[in-house]
This record gives sequence, structure tokens and C-alpha cells, in this order.
Amino acid sequence: MCAPDSQLPAIAADVLERLRRQAPRVHCITNAVAQVFTANALLAAGAVPSMTIAPDEVGVFVERANALLINLGTFDPERRAASETAVAVARGVNLPWVLDPVFIDRSPVRAAFAKALLARNPAAIRLNRAEFVALAGAADEANMVAAFARSHGAVVGLTGATDLISDGQRLVAVGNGHAMMQKVTALGCAESALVAACLAVERDAWRACVAALLIFGVAGELAGRRARGPGSFAVEMLDALHGMDRDALLTQARVS
Repeated sequence: MCAPDSQLPAIAADVLERLRRQAPRVHCITNAVAQVFTANALLAAGAVPSMTIAPDEVGVFVERANALLINLGTFDPERRAASETAVAVARGVNLPWVLDPVFIDRSPVRAAFAKALLARNPAAIRLNRAEFVALAGAADEANMVAAFARSHGAVVGLTGATDLISDGQRLVAVGNGHAMMQKVTALGCAESALVAACLAVERDAWRACVAALLIFGVAGELAGRRARGPGSFAVEMLDALHGMDRDALLTQARVS
């Protein structure tokens, strides 16, 4: 049953509290330029990151993780092979995983790889509007987002000025965030990692994705109020994630 919009900030706060209490391990195969910020964002939120793509150990790391992120930002042979291994292991141990199909709108080869991974049942897909159009072959409208989620059995977290999150039945819009989030590399990658962290502690993938995007969006607004520019924004973003609490989510969240 769909939670009323008014309950979602409290649900997000509950997920955040569980995340900090349980400190889940999140294995990230991600963009090379995003690794440090993504790791620090997960640590700030309360999760434990790992990043190896080494062929002789990536499977073991995934087996011992609580969730997995596959991010296509760096599309080299090593990460492609590691992604294949990681997804196979995750499926074998029933581990939730998130697909972040970075820049598939710019590369047909990358788009084809993302579509092949999509057929392997990610719990959630976090992407922007251009990436959604490339992956779905459809406009980034709410009804199309819901239809795509329903047809693939995965939660879609479509991020932008307003985020849309749907599992095909439930749909919510999140209006939090800050324009400067577009000026700092790795923020989208870190947001996808936070979706994975929330999936590790919340079985309802839609609630987990809503929680992650709410937490990240509110943190972005808080960071934007204190930042002087992109450099200080990145630092403030980590501090905002670290300091995020129930009161901030209940008072700052904008959902509809």
C-alpha cells in the first residue's frame, strides 16, 4: 500500500536511522573520478564503502556486501568485466543492486551494455532525464517513468530539478535539491550509492529510493545555504549528509 506523501519524510528518517545503526557495506563499481567523493558520502551517511574491481577479489567483496552499485561512468574493460562478475554474484546471493547508466545517451555501446544489465533485474535504477530517454526510448514524463518501472520490475529514480520515483504502482515527486549540485562532479554517482545503502536496510525498494533521494536532496539544500561556490559546496555536502537528522527531513522535505 502506498504511504501518503506526508509520511514519506518520516519513513526516510527511519531508513536513515537504520542505516546508521546497521552500517551496511556497499560495494561500488563506479566512475574513477567519483570514487573518493562517493566513498566519503557513504561514510558520512553511515555506510561502509568498498570499491575494488580486481578480478580475483571483486566477487568476494560483493558476497560480503549488503548492497551493490553498478555505475557506468568509467566504461573501461576492467570495470565492464567487474560489473558482469559483481551482478552475477549479487543475483546468486539475492543482494539488491542499483544500476546507474551514466552517459548512455552519448554512447551506443554503453547504452547496449546498460540494457543488457537491465535484463538482470536491478532493484533500482537511478538516472537523469537524458539517460532515461536513451534507456527507455520514451519521454521523461511521469506516466512513462511508471510504465518503464512496471515493465522491468525495478524502481526508477529519475533525478533533476524535480525527482520522480516510481515502482510502476507508486509515484512520488521530490522537490528538494540545489542548483549547485550540477557544478560538482560525482554527486549523481554518490546519490546512486546512497540508494544502494538504503536498499541494504529497507526491503521495499521504492521506499529505499525515496528515502535516499530525499536525504540527498535535503542535504543539497542545506549545503547550498552555506557554500560559497562549488569547492565549498562539496565539503558542505559531506557535512550535511553527516549531520542529517529526523528534524531536517521532517521540516525540509518537499514531496508530492
